[in-house]
Amino acid sequence: MVSRTIPKHVVRRAFDRAAATYDSAAAVQREICHRLAEFVAPRLASAPPPQRIVDAGCGTGYGLDLLARLCPHATLIALDFAPAMLARLAAAGPGPATAVPLCADLEALPLAGGSIDAVWSSLALQWCDPAIALGEFARVLRPGGEAWIATLGPRTLWELRDAFTAVDDAEHAIRFHPRERWVAETVAAGFELVSDANFPVFAVAPDLRQLLRDIKSIGAHSVGAQRRREPLGRAAWKVLETRYETHRRDDGLLPATYDLILLALRKPAQAACCGADLATAPEGTTDD
Repeated sequence: MVSRTIPKHVVRRAFDRAAATYDSAAAVQREICHRLAEFVAPRLASAPPPQRIVDAGCGTGYGLDLLARLCPHATLIALDFAPAMLARLAAAGPGPATAVPLCADLEALPLAGGSIDAVWSSLALQWCDPAIALGEFARVLRPGGEAWIATLGPRTLWELRDAFTAVDDAEHAIRFHPRERWVAETVAAGFELVSDANFPVFAVAPDLRQLLRDIKSIGAHSVGAQRRREPLGRAAWKVLETRYETHRRDDGLLPATYDLILLALRKPAQAACCGADLATAPEGTTDD
């Protein structure tokens, strides 16, 4: 699981550095956004359309266009912890998903309690403390508001962990929280669990170097590293390649599994507004 000893500035720096290369390598992240949109669509077919939505952890903004199609009349707030990600969003200029940018921490949202109709979060919550982040989502949502979440489970990149066991005993891939932990934390935060799903999604590449290059390009490779490691020597790399080859698929591609967890949560309609207003929101929401 993600260690809470990892300083937040390490997470921010990793994704700031990845901003320029993120879109070129984020095929699986885009697929997961589409999976989340498909998961959410039935919820919107039978409910009043939300008017104010936060994309919590928007990255370079791919999910915003999907949100704009799902909720064409909503005001979208594009929130991310990494300034460079938001800068990429701004550089894209006006588009169908023009949104209000907000650089902030998911664990300390600078938003008024009960002021948001829906929170969308795709592949951001796994870097947070579940109890704190979900508590913040519950605080800012109005009674009856919903949170739509895509996060990652513990089998994410299991092939990489397996391959590295042939090289050393270090932990080379992050172990994320299991579905059961996320479900328990949503209940503890005061949410009703409307629906959930858990299934694998795959990044693929023709060889291991490209697969690892893509993981590095989205910024996740350096988050959660517990100690500095020397570069692999030629012999160790050959051992790693040989072990990873055992996972090659029938279509000739090497996979990297993303253990996808989808959650649709509802704040009970009778819930009291549980947060302070904007003037009294937690301090230091954009600083470590």
